Amino acid sequence: MSHDGVGLRAVLRSAAFLTAGALAVPLLAGCGSDEKPSRPLAAQDIALVARDKVAEGGTLKWAVDAVPETLNTFQADADAGTTRVAQAVLPSMFRLDATGRPVANPAYLESAKVIETEPRQVVLYKLNQQAVWSDGREIGAADFVAQWRALSGKNSAFWTARNAGYDRIAKIERGASDLQVRVTFSRPYADWKSLFSPLYPKDVMGTPDAFNDGARRKLTVTAGPFKVEKVDTAKKDVVLTRNPRWWGRPAKLNEIVLHAVDRDKRAAALADGSADLADVDPAEADRIVLASRGQGTGTPLQGSGKTSAKKMRSWALAHGFDSDEVMVGQKKLRKVITRYLKQQDELRAFAVRKSLEPAYTQLALNGAGGPLADQRVRQAVARALDRRELAKLVLTPLGLPADPVGSHLALSGQDAYTDSSGVLGSQDTEEAQALLADAGWVAGGPVKEPKKGEKAAGAENDRGDQEKKSDGGKEGEYIVGEDDKGTRREKGDEGGKHLAQDGRQYTGNGGAPGAYAPQGTAAPAGAVAGPLAKDGKALTLRFVLPSGPGSDTLNTVALRISAMLEKVGIRTTITKVSDESYFKDHIASGDYDLALYSWPSSAFPATDARPIYAKPVAAADGSVNVEQNFTRVGTDQVDQLFDEAAAALDQDEERDLIRKADSRIWAMAGSIPLYQRPQLVGVRKSLVNAGAFGFQTPVYEDMGFLKKGVTAGASPAGH
Repeated sequence: MSHDGVGLRAVLRSAAFLTAGALAVPLLAGCGSDEKPSRPLAAQDIALVARDKVAEGGTLKWAVDAVPETLNTFQADADAGTTRVAQAVLPSMFRLDATGRPVANPAYLESAKVIETEPRQVVLYKLNQQAVWSDGREIGAADFVAQWRALSGKNSAFWTARNAGYDRIAKIERGASDLQVRVTFSRPYADWKSLFSPLYPKDVMGTPDAFNDGARRKLTVTAGPFKVEKVDTAKKDVVLTRNPRWWGRPAKLNEIVLHAVDRDKRAAALADGSADLADVDPAEADRIVLASRGQGTGTPLQGSGKTSAKKMRSWALAHGFDSDEVMVGQKKLRKVITRYLKQQDELRAFAVRKSLEPAYTQLALNGAGGPLADQRVRQAVARALDRRELAKLVLTPLGLPADPVGSHLALSGQDAYTDSSGVLGSQDTEEAQALLADAGWVAGGPVKEPKKGEKAAGAENDRGDQEKKSDGGKEGEYIVGEDDKGTRREKGDEGGKHLAQDGRQYTGNGGAPGAYAPQGTAAPAGAVAGPLAKDGKALTLRFVLPSGPGSDTLNTVALRISAMLEKVGIRTTITKVSDESYFKDHIASGDYDLALYSWPSSAFPATDARPIYAKPVAAADGSVNVEQNFTRVGTDQVDQLFDEAAAALDQDEERDLIRKADSRIWAMAGSIPLYQRPQLVGVRKSLVNAGAFGFQTPVYEDMGFLKKGVTAGASPAGH
C-alpha cells in the first residue's frame, strides 16, 4: 500500500493486508448474465514470452524496500517482501490472473468447490497428488488443520494479525483419500477461496513458538518452485534458490535475490548491476526512458572557468539534480555529472514497463471531530474536487489511463466494480458552497484570533504533542491561499531521509518541490471572498503529508486539492512530516484533517475491506477501536451489508451487497477515491515474464532471461 505512497497492504495482509504484491489471492463475484464485466484500465506489461525462449539459469536481482522482518505473512509486521517470498516458496490454493480474477492453482489443486450448503457449508479440496513439501511429506489435511487452529483466534498464544475466515471454520477432516480435505464452516463464508493462500506447513503452524518465532528469518520446509536459501541482513538480501523437489514446470532461474534498495537510489542500483528489476518513481523512470533512447547523455564538461561551471549547473538542474547538489565547487560538480553520465550509459540496457497497481490513492477526511465530523462538510469537500483532473495530473504524463476510481471496494476489471460516485455527485462549486452554508459556515463572518495554544477549526486531538513525537524529515506548515500576511512554520532541517514503508507502500526526494504554494500566492480565481467562519472560527483544515522520497506526486496532488477547496472557501494548512511518523503518529492516531494514502483493492472486499470501513466501537476503558478505519467514519448499516455479503454464497448476491455497501460509503464521504496508482518498473531488457504485473500474481517459475539471439517482441504496453 508507499503513501503513494503509503500502501497499507502490509497492514491489510496483517490486519487485513496491504501492498500490491500482497494481494491475498482474492475471490471475485460473478457478473449477472445481463451485465458486461469491467476490464482492467491498463494491461500488465511483463514482456510475456513462451518458456522455450527463456534461457536456463541465471540470477534475478530484484530491488525491494527492505529485508522482511518476518517470513510469516500472518504476522503484524509482514510486508511486501514477506509476500514476495511466500508467493515463490509456498502453496497458494488460488492465484490471480492478469484480469484480476482468481483461478485454482493447478500445481496444488485438482479442484476446490462447495459441495454442501445445508445444514452447513462444506468445501472439498482435491490436492495435486504430486504436491509435496521440500522434506518429502505430502501436502495434506494435517497442514490445513494446523493453519486453521493457529489462525482461528481461539488460542491467544499464537500472535496472529487476523483470523478473518478461519474463525468461521467448524472442523477440517481428511476426505475419501489423503489427497482430499473437507472443510466444514460453522457459518456461511462467501470468501472461502481467500483461505490457505498461502499455506504453511504444520511445522510452522503447529505450535505457538514455531508460529511466533520459527518462521521470522527462515523457512526450512517449503513447497514452491523456489526455496529460501538464506536471509542475509548484513547484505540486505533474501536469497531464493530452485527447489529440487518441485514437481511443476521447473524454474528457469537458478536464483532470485531480493535486495533492499532505497527508493531514491533505484536507478543507480540498476545502473551498477545490483538490481535487474525495481519499482521506480516517475523521475527515475524518465531517466531510464531517456537513456534507452540515447538521450540525456550529452556532456557539459568541456572547458573550464566560471562560464563552464554555470553551464554545468544549468545542465544539472535541467536533468533533475537537486539545487543543493549543484551548488558545490566546480571539481565536485564535475564528479557528480560524470557519475550521472556513466549511469545513463548503463541504463541503456533497461526499459520501463508500466501498468496500474491493484491499489488506489484516496483523500482521507478525519471525521472524529472538528468541521469534518459534519457529514455535510465532508460532502462539500468531495463536491469541490475534480477527480478526473487529479487523475490526469498523475497518470496522463505517464501515458496511463486517467479514469478516476469509482469504487472504494473494487477496481475496474474486478466483478464487484461499478462506479458509485454518482451517489455524491460530480464536481460542483455551487453545491459545495450550499452544503457548507447549510452546515453553518458563512463567508465574511467574524473570526476570533485563536488564543495561545488554541487550535483552528479542525481535528480536535492535541497536535502539538503529536508533532513533538515526529522525528526525521522536514516538517513545516503553510496555509494555502493566504496572502503575504500568511505564515509558514518549519521545524528541523534533516530533510526526508527515510523511505515511507507502505507496501512500497506506493508510493520523490527530501521534500517535494511544489508541495507548498509560494508565500504571497493569491487565492485562485473564483474563490469565495473572505474565509468561511462559524462560531468565530475560520474553516481551515490541516492537510498532513509525508516529506521523504516517493512523496513528490502526493504533494503535487495535495496542492491541487488545496486550490480546489480554496474556491469554495475552505483553507488548508499543509503540514509536512517524516515518512516514519506519517502513519504511526498521524494517520493511525487521528492527528490530521486531510491526508493522502493508498489502499489495495481486494477480490474479497467483504473480508478484507470490512475493517477499513467498520464503525468505530468505544471500549469500556474509554478508548475507541477503529480497526483500519483511520477516517473514523462508519455506520451500522455498512457493517451489516459487509456481514451479509460475507455470508452470501450466491456470487451475484454477494456482488450486489458489496455495491450497496460502497454506495453508503460514498454517501458518508469519509474517504474519496482519486486514481489507481501507477506501476512503473525498471527492468533489464533481456529479462522477460516480469515487470509491471498489474493484478496478476507473478509466475516465478517462468521468469528469466532471453536466450541469446531471441527477441521478446513488443510488450502489451508498447514499452
